[in-house]
Amino acid sequence: MPNYQDNLRMRVEKARRKLYQTQQRYGHLTHPKVIEQSVILDDLLNQYTYKRQAR
Repeated sequence: MPNYQDNLRMRVEKARRKLYQTQQRYGHLTHPKVIEQSVILDDLLNQYTYKRQAR
């Protein structure tokens, strides 16, 4: 059974793939949808980093 850290890692990878797909769809990094997905990924990466440092 995946623990919280594994679950978070999977969410990061899913968000990373979605960011790449969104950028491919809209063609540039400054499109609002790309920026929105980038913020989501940043938040997840911050959570992951915080949890790793707290161990």
